[in-house]
Amino acid sequence: MSSRKAELRNAALAYLLEHGVANVSLRPMAAQLGTSARILMFHFKSKEGLLQEVLQELHSHLQSSFLRMSSVKPGGRRDVPLRRFWRWATRKENLQCLRLLYEIQIVAVQNPREYGRYLKKASLDWQTIVFNALSESVRSDTMSTLCIAVFDGLLLEMINTGERARLTRALERFIAMTPVSGKGSNDE
Repeated sequence: MSSRKAELRNAALAYLLEHGVANVSLRPMAAQLGTSARILMFHFKSKEGLLQEVLQELHSHLQSSFLRMSSVKPGGRRDVPLRRFWRWATRKENLQCLRLLYEIQIVAVQNPREYGRYLKKASLDWQTIVFNALSESVRSDTMSTLCIAVFDGLLLEMINTGERARLTRALERFIAMTPVSGKGSNDE
């Protein structure tokens, strides 16, 4: 990727974090980015192409953050990665990125011809990452799918309501009642 294209993608990401994607139009975005819609089209081919690149950047950022957290052993003990990722995700600056990610994914779901392959790949990538973060005793496609679904559901509720304390308690309850908690230990 050219440095100019990466610069425009990052600027577009900042713009979308502030404005969302619901009514995004290339001309106003380009004007705020100090460029033209024609230049954006040259680099990204379409508005959908630009959104796909932003979506990929968001997923890369989130996945690398989860991988970092799932390998960290605070205080010599390995805390449940789901818990650490929740704490990270619900910080104001990260929650904003996740809100945009979910918003773009809804747009993508409405246009499967344009985004279908990307959405499938992102889903498989998350499935693999979470699967590998689970301890061998509980590692299964079913458990990784369940962890992803619970996290997504709780995070969407957090975005909708802002009720962090209630939703954190719900996550803690899920961790306590499933084998991801290592059956009473802090090892996942």
